[in-house]
Amino acid sequence: MVNDDTRIQRDRRARILEAGLEVFSVEGFAGATLDGLANAAGLSKPNLLYYFPSKEAVYLALLERLLDTWLDPLRVLDPDGDPVVEFLAYVRRKLHLARDYPRESRLFAGEVLRGAPVLESELSGELRDLVDAQARVISGWMAAGRIAPSEPHHLIMSVWALTQHYADFAVQVSAVLGDTRDPWEEAEAHLTTMFTRMLTG
Repeated sequence: MVNDDTRIQRDRRARILEAGLEVFSVEGFAGATLDGLANAAGLSKPNLLYYFPSKEAVYLALLERLLDTWLDPLRVLDPDGDPVVEFLAYVRRKLHLARDYPRESRLFAGEVLRGAPVLESELSGELRDLVDAQARVISGWMAAGRIAPSEPHHLIMSVWALTQHYADFAVQVSAVLGDTRDPWEEAEAHLTTMFTRMLTG
């Protein structure tokens, strides 16, 4: 019986988080309500509050889970690999992340647009430390003449802007390209060409 209760609790927490991801990514934090979260999860409001005491608690749980996923593509940049191959692989990983997790991308963007009240310490701590470390790797490649010089922090941030755009502004992308074209395949080809020229030019 304990195992069944534990399984049910895990399932309900997962349902609430899935509902939260949908609601927050569409409505934003301010637009989301406990009633809306409960309805999306197929639970009563008191039942939801048994697992999470507030909408803030649901939001925080989603963001904590998201941050690890969001940092992984940069973490695996290999200092000993071929610089062009490694960086293009990073671009593709970020683009695929935006493609496969569009709601998560919009959730993250919404948090940043709100001034990152929940993630501020992580952005100026863990994220900054990781970007600084990988910028040093990229600077080393540049100093050795293995890729063309540029400012490494801005090079990394340009990847964020050019990949997450396709998830965060999906409506605009679809409106411009139409429904018959695959934006992800075209974007990958375009970004591969663009960054290859930037790194080798």
